[in-house]
Amino acid sequence: MKIKIIPLLVLLILFSWTNAQKNGKQINSESDVPSYQLPKLLESDRGSIKNKAQWEKYRRPQILEQFASQVYGKVPGQLPIDRIEVLEMETEALGGKAIRKQLMLHFKKGDRSMGFPVLHYIPKRKQKVPVFMGYNFLGNHSIAEDPFILIDGKKEDEMEKEDLSNFKPESRGSRVSRWPVEEIINAGYALLTVNYNTVDPDIDDFSNGIHPLFYQENQTAPEPDQWGALAAWAWAMSRVLDYLEAEPLISADKAILFGHSRLGKAALWAGANDPRFSIVISNNSGCGGAAISRRRFGEKVVDINTKFPHWFAKNFHQYNDNESELPVDQHMLVALMAPRPVYIASASKDDWADPKGEFLSAKYATSVYQLYGFKEFNFDRFPKVNSPIHKRIGYHLREGKHNITHYDWDQFIKFANQHLK
Repeated sequence: MKIKIIPLLVLLILFSWTNAQKNGKQINSESDVPSYQLPKLLESDRGSIKNKAQWEKYRRPQILEQFASQVYGKVPGQLPIDRIEVLEMETEALGGKAIRKQLMLHFKKGDRSMGFPVLHYIPKRKQKVPVFMGYNFLGNHSIAEDPFILIDGKKEDEMEKEDLSNFKPESRGSRVSRWPVEEIINAGYALLTVNYNTVDPDIDDFSNGIHPLFYQENQTAPEPDQWGALAAWAWAMSRVLDYLEAEPLISADKAILFGHSRLGKAALWAGANDPRFSIVISNNSGCGGAAISRRRFGEKVVDINTKFPHWFAKNFHQYNDNESELPVDQHMLVALMAPRPVYIASASKDDWADPKGEFLSAKYATSVYQLYGFKEFNFDRFPKVNSPIHKRIGYHLREGKHNITHYDWDQFIKFANQHLK
């Protein structure tokens, strides 16, 4: 009897383990992706959406509200820039090729105030220029070896002891590989960047950053349907665009919003909310960004909400291991960019961000772009590595890992040239 029971036990254990892999643990094989049904993009409570007018009047607002209340969180009010402080300006930066401007955008509400520093390189041209804008991870000073870039808005000799203890001189220029500043300038684009931690520190603590300026009396954290950190980062990029609309050297109607990884998620959400961004670019944004949540491939909703509980609205946590109940999925987020150009970039060795799931979001979003007359997309099959698609929705699968490379930037610049110039 024992000899017969052992194989049965082994089978039961293997079955349980396989089921756990599909339902509770990381999935990195297409054969293990569970069956799923996506929410219908062109079906509203008023019926099928047949044209762009119906999309804009009925379905788009519904999807935007669902993402706001259930995923990213609603911004609980409005707050314009209180004042713009010019910290530094150099008209002969980058060997005379560019103007460097460093600013502080200040915000104030009641007795609370905060601000975040902006680094801006502008090519010296006679006409206004388009601009790439996006967040950096390690500070404005990390994107270039320029010794005059301020440290979170301060010169080194102005920094307090506490600030100096957190500043490492070797961090200056430590991310130049991700920011080909001179190539961007040579291509005729300005570049603007902000350290995302100066808007809202990337920790599970809502007592600092921009959130407290919006609190009601005795409030210490956002309500379940109110904004997490991602929505705060998205909101701040729109405030930067407010500033750019008054910048005489910039074509603010040609603002290209770029984001990598978690900041790619924020870029997509900013682009969904603010149609002034002319192009939106998501690089390796994965779960909660461009990747289909229901695929449960690589990073899942439960993973991201457990590791980073402050990123999304608290309402989003009810979909941990429960993606099928989400009223939306990420192809619908991409569709909210329509009819503007949107670009999604993946990496071949970045399973955690689910490259195929990012591609499928682009593919399924095409039905909304077709309402605007865009018919050709070349999304019939998952593309080969380094074979970019530059239609109204762009996509590429780059060779390599989770990163930003010169190949990525080459594609972003080509895509912008195609749609803006």
